[in-house]
Amino acid sequence: MTDMLVKLYELPPFVDTQSEHGITIRRALAPEKHMILPWVRQHFSAYWESECDAAINRQPVACFIATQEGQLIGFACYDTTRRGFFGPTGVSEAARGKGTGKALLLACLHDMWAQGYGYAIIGGVGPVE
Repeated sequence: MTDMLVKLYELPPFVDTQSEHGITIRRALAPEKHMILPWVRQHFSAYWESECDAAINRQPVACFIATQEGQLIGFACYDTTRRGFFGPTGVSEAARGKGTGKALLLACLHDMWAQGYGYAIIGGVGPVE
C-alpha cells in the first residue's frame, strides 16, 4: 500500500453538503468520549478505538464526528498514529453514500491547515481514483 501526501494549501473549500441530509459535522468534545469510543469499536475495531482515544485527548481535540438526529454516524481523526497523519475514519454502513466521509475528511484537513500543517499524510491508501 502507498501513502498519499496531501497539499493542505490547495484544499477545496469546505462546503456544507451535509445539513440537507440532517447531518452535522463538528469537532468532538472530550466529554463525549464515553459515547464515541464504544461506537468506533462496535462499528470498526479496537485498534481504531485506541487511535480515536488519542485524538480526543489532544488539545485541541483532533477528532471530528458526524451526527444525525442526535446519533453518531461517523468519525474522522488525525495526529493519532503520528503527527501529520490523517485517520482513522469511518461512517456507519447505513449512513454511507451521502458524502459524509468526504465531509469528515475535509473537516480534518482544514483543521490541520489551521493548526499550521502544510501537508497531511494518508497512510496505506488503497486504489485512488
